[in-house]
Amino acid sequence: MDDAKVTVSNFEDKVRKDLVDFLISKGALDKHVPECPDVEEKWALIVRSYVPDGAREFQDYPVVSLGWMMFVGMAMAYYWDVDWEKNAERTDYYTELRDKRGYDQLDETVTEDLLGYTGEAAAKVTDLVAECASRVYSLLNHEHLEPGTEAAFGAWLAALHQLYLAGMAMELNALGYHMTTSK
Repeated sequence: MDDAKVTVSNFEDKVRKDLVDFLISKGALDKHVPECPDVEEKWALIVRSYVPDGAREFQDYPVVSLGWMMFVGMAMAYYWDVDWEKNAERTDYYTELRDKRGYDQLDETVTEDLLGYTGEAAAKVTDLVAECASRVYSLLNHEHLEPGTEAAFGAWLAALHQLYLAGMAMELNALGYHMTTSK
């Protein structure tokens, strides 16, 4: 395996650990993080449609570019919970969310329109996502990757992937899916 792939893999592991530990400390996740292979397998489809918007916005709004993917993960967990038979066949997850209010309001589309959070509850979720995205942006900066390189792009994708999974897990937890160990 080449060094760039090892570095991206190590970075992705670091991001996952940081997000999980942080979300557990905030009570947004249990120690046994919920998983959902159905939602995880939609990642490749979603990231392909997200990259043009996310990459364009990253230069001026890096925390937004990162955080929006966490909201998409939350939306996907919701779709899975509500009616996965119907939702599994769709291919427009990200673009439908984006087009409801536009890219700049993706957070409100997910928290308010889809998940039904209002007022303080919506602000709490939005603040938590912003903190996660800020943490991941800091981790990206500490990698000292040259912008525009394959390594930088790979690390950004790895960061998005972990934010997507964190959003999914956080929403599954909020929906009552608590993973336990069998005795």
